[in-house]
Amino acid sequence: MTVTDLVSYEDALASYDPVMGLEVHVELGTKTKMFCGCSTELKQDANSQTCPVCLGLPGALPVVNEIGVESAIKIGLALNCEIAEWCRFARKNYFYPDMPKNFQTSQYDEPIAYNGYLDVQLEDGEIFRVQIERAHMEEDTGKSTHVGGATGRIQGASHSLLDYNRAGIPLIEIVTKPIEGAGARAPEVAKAYVAELRELIKALGVSEARMEMGQMRCDVNLSLRPNGTETFGTRSETKNVNSLRSVERAARFEIQRHAAVLSSGGTIVQETRHFHEEDGSTTAGRIKDNAEDYRYFPEPDLVPVAPAREWVEELRGGLPELPRLRRNRLKEEWGVSEHDMQSILNAGAVDLIVATTDAGAPSDQARKWWMGELARNANETGRGLDELPITPVQVARVAELVTAGDLNDKLARQVIEGVLAGEGDPDTVVEKRGLKVVSDEGALGTAVDEAIAANAAIADKIRGGKVAAAGALVGAVMKATRGQADAARVRELILEKLGVEG
Repeated sequence: MTVTDLVSYEDALASYDPVMGLEVHVELGTKTKMFCGCSTELKQDANSQTCPVCLGLPGALPVVNEIGVESAIKIGLALNCEIAEWCRFARKNYFYPDMPKNFQTSQYDEPIAYNGYLDVQLEDGEIFRVQIERAHMEEDTGKSTHVGGATGRIQGASHSLLDYNRAGIPLIEIVTKPIEGAGARAPEVAKAYVAELRELIKALGVSEARMEMGQMRCDVNLSLRPNGTETFGTRSETKNVNSLRSVERAARFEIQRHAAVLSSGGTIVQETRHFHEEDGSTTAGRIKDNAEDYRYFPEPDLVPVAPAREWVEELRGGLPELPRLRRNRLKEEWGVSEHDMQSILNAGAVDLIVATTDAGAPSDQARKWWMGELARNANETGRGLDELPITPVQVARVAELVTAGDLNDKLARQVIEGVLAGEGDPDTVVEKRGLKVVSDEGALGTAVDEAIAANAAIADKIRGGKVAAAGALVGAVMKATRGQADAARVRELILEKLGVEG
């Protein structure tokens, strides 16, 4: 089915009610793997971070990563889950070339966290509660690279390369209960949920949750049922969606695709699907297995996990302020609208602005620079704000120089440009480029006199009462001083010398 074969979104919702299930995999930021001591450091030589345990060699015995368990409990608590008093690992059996043991060590019927919820805020301020089925611990697979084809997929490739460095990386899989009642807003709910979950994971400090790097990825399960009915339809599962926008697009596309198939009398196949960024479409992957097809059974080489209640409560007491509550507090403190706060959140600027204010900048100045000049640079260079080579402390120093009158906005932008270019900290850039505001009254007076003399006709208009014409003389002075004069003071001097009240 092509994009042009879809029914319209409005027609799909006129006949069908979407039901979603979202499965989010979070790669934990531990130093070692889930069941062995191999490093989790990225971008190392292929197969250099492996051992008999993560390669699944006979006789190798796994040991659970304590920080991985702690991270799972923190996530469960932040999601309002119950924490199991006793749980265990299971073997999920299936064959993939990038799963060296031919099974994945995971959790099945006894997850460490279960029965929770996460409240998410939609763009119009509505709060939608997403029920959480479970959060469980498991390990990642290795990585297959298919060589010789046009698409990077196995179809058409001449051969494949396997790198097991990622095999055994700790994962937490967070599974929602069926999400019902979202109606036409289902794609928006999916995006908002993953966004809120990402902020929560980052706030807990258990993962950087960078979707573009695969540290957090979402499987979008979707089915349709005729309006007014209760029985779920057959679901599809769009795998490994790695951006917020793509989560929303994948859900929307599948709603339209399912509706087109059902409306034409067809049958939905329970299968995995691949998402395509270029046009927002999905294509078939493989027939989706049911749980019984994985032949789960308890992992015999790992003891059960039984977190002490005292430990759980200690972790609960150490949880940070949760993202939605923090955003609401900051919104009030900063005096910004819900729309502006959403823009700040979408830009990934909340923590940067907070750090800049902590470094001494007024919040309005911190917002101005991060959401203005720096956001523009990030967009132009295709980077995130947190990837720019400038720190909150440096931005705060720029704001301080502006407040002190040493820089105006134009000069401040040049200072930021210099810092981003690697010319040094703000004070060094100011010194090297000679960017301080001209504050010498004598020098300013001379520049104003020269501008008046060179623009006699404009000066006469100002004397005649057309004060707005002073802007032209201000511009001439600013040009003469290379933008380094205080424009407000220049205007005052012009009016004083022409005998006009401002």
